[in-house]
Amino acid sequence: MKTHHPRKDHKGRLVPIDRPHQPSNLETWSRADQHATVTPDSPMPAKVAGLSIASWSHVPANNAGWEELAQLEAFDEPARKVVHGKPPASGAVVVEVDDRVWVVSPSNSFGGYSNTFPKGKVDAGLSPRANALKECFEESGLQVELTGFLCDSERSTSVTRYYLARRVGGNPADMGWESQAVHLVPISQLTKFASHTNDQGILEALNTKLAG
Repeated sequence: MKTHHPRKDHKGRLVPIDRPHQPSNLETWSRADQHATVTPDSPMPAKVAGLSIASWSHVPANNAGWEELAQLEAFDEPARKVVHGKPPASGAVVVEVDDRVWVVSPSNSFGGYSNTFPKGKVDAGLSPRANALKECFEESGLQVELTGFLCDSERSTSVTRYYLARRVGGNPADMGWESQAVHLVPISQLTKFASHTNDQGILEALNTKLAG
């Protein structure tokens, strides 16, 4: 049954959701071998993998705030891959301490993605790292810390730099209008779950990084 996202889009319009997801039972979140799903504003347990679930109360209000957070993260990364006609984007693969990975479902499978990782084109005035932090919050409701470079992915309309990240706060039920569900998925299930062709290279990079 069609419903509407509780958050309006960037133009202040209601966003109809044609095929809403169903949230998981709360106990599923404590099972590292289980895939758990949350929908906008649906209940969450007090903790997941030992870390509290709580809305981020001091979200940066401007680019300067996002850049300040990004500057706290010290790691090396290679020069960005540039492809003519494809603007830069950035995002993150957020790995939980129980070896599950956070995945978002774009509203109405936008861009042909049933499930994917948080990302977006780099906003003017933002570095790729700051943009990745911002996109993760907007699409998943999570406050994350970037822990390293993962890969560059040439996609349909952009070249996206992906970082590895870990959750340090936030509540996935606070996802913005661009996502209709957020999932925590065991790594062993990611290949089938994030099945879009554009994401296969990211999964390969993730498996290589974790194996190392």
